[in-house]
Amino acid sequence: MWDVDFPQPTPHNPQPMKPDFAQHFLEGVDHFNAREFWDAHESWETLWLEADSDAVQFLQGLIQIAAAYHHVQRGTFRGAVRLFDAALRRLSAFPADFCNVDRAEAEEFSRRDRLWTAALLERNELHERLGENDYPKLRLLVARENFLPPHETW
Repeated sequence: MWDVDFPQPTPHNPQPMKPDFAQHFLEGVDHFNAREFWDAHESWETLWLEADSDAVQFLQGLIQIAAAYHHVQRGTFRGAVRLFDAALRRLSAFPADFCNVDRAEAEEFSRRDRLWTAALLERNELHERLGENDYPKLRLLVARENFLPPHETW
């Protein structure tokens, strides 16, 4: 995980502050869209570790999609299949526009690529890889400067 300096508790501030949701979430989206899936995972994990609401499950779903695509890039398809399944199950509980991000393409591609990876495993054809343009993108539904956490207390 990246080294991040979080404010430490003091007598005047007994609770350390949470990391900046918008900063880390948007970094994760940028990494995901650049096919830097490990880095997307790390950005979102920073938030997931501190979340106290339903954002925990949402972030974990995004983390699992990023991890699945990281496995696809590495050719470790067995891990990808399990992660696609878990991610889609988690994200299905959330509205399509939760957290002001359109994840429809990511979910559609995840369903497709889950079947593709499972078929490769079945045929033992583990050398195949997705093309550069075969990876999904996440699309923000608001301008970056207007992006907010899903709840005031996340």
